[in-house]
Amino acid sequence: MLILQRKKNESVIIGENIEVTVLEIGMDWIKLAFDAPKDVSILRKELAEAASVNREAAKTGPCALDAVKKIMKKEEK
Repeated sequence: MLILQRKKNESVIIGENIEVTVLEIGMDWIKLAFDAPKDVSILRKELAEAASVNREAAKTGPCALDAVKKIMKKEEK
């Protein structure tokens, strides 16, 4: 894992064609801008995890409702 400090309007380049720029900084949040090719998928981690759980739930049939309830509880926290 690489850990960097960036200030407002500073960027990080990932590979040859992905740029992440710090737009705003709040007390307990930051706003980032991602500039990447359209074929690169960019998701918040919690959405990617939920999609993974949904795919697994779809494979199991009747247990799908339990998986959805589990996701909903995680997001409420």
